[in-house]
Amino acid sequence: MLKRTLVGLLRSHEQTGEKARDPLLKTRYYKLSKDKLWEEVVSTLKRINGYKILHEVPTVGEIVVEKKTITGRRQDITLTLFAITPVKSAVDIYSASRGSLGDLGSNYRTILDIYNELDRKLSAYKIT
Repeated sequence: MLKRTLVGLLRSHEQTGEKARDPLLKTRYYKLSKDKLWEEVVSTLKRINGYKILHEVPTVGEIVVEKKTITGRRQDITLTLFAITPVKSAVDIYSASRGSLGDLGSNYRTILDIYNELDRKLSAYKIT
């Protein structure tokens, strides 16, 4: 976590992906259709305190969320859901802080928080 804080001095964004170096930032796969995963993700985000859904585009598979940090800065978080097969879908997250200075690792922690909530709710469907 100290490493992420130090990296966060200069960088104010973080993202997940297939080729992420950090195993915690790898794309998450679930054994659900994209539509069902969409419903579960939206209901989970509405349940988590501090997150506000700004925009939803189901046809594209994109959810834009805003989170206000303890220091008063705002983070813009984009969740992208995409279908791999009719019964397998995936979630990627991009999080960026508004402002010019680094985020001290808060975007990294935000992504992990969202993934942990999704993994807890969808543990029966998670593909490792």
